[in-house]
Amino acid sequence: MLFSKDIRKICALCANATDIDEETILCRKKGPMACTDTCRRFKYDPLRRKPSQPAPLKSFSAKDFQL
Repeated sequence: MLFSKDIRKICALCANATDIDEETILCRKKGPMACTDTCRRFKYDPLRRKPSQPAPLKSFSAKDFQL
């Protein structure tokens, strides 16, 4: 997913964007826009991607580690 071709082209993932608040970004090319908007100047920035939550860790007891 990080560098796949199926990336959603939304302003929240664009290299030209700077966050203003949760729902609005400031685009260098277009000005203030919604995070879900898109334009032809989209350039993917993998560092702006928010990773999914990791799987919860299973809890172990001392009994699980005894031989």
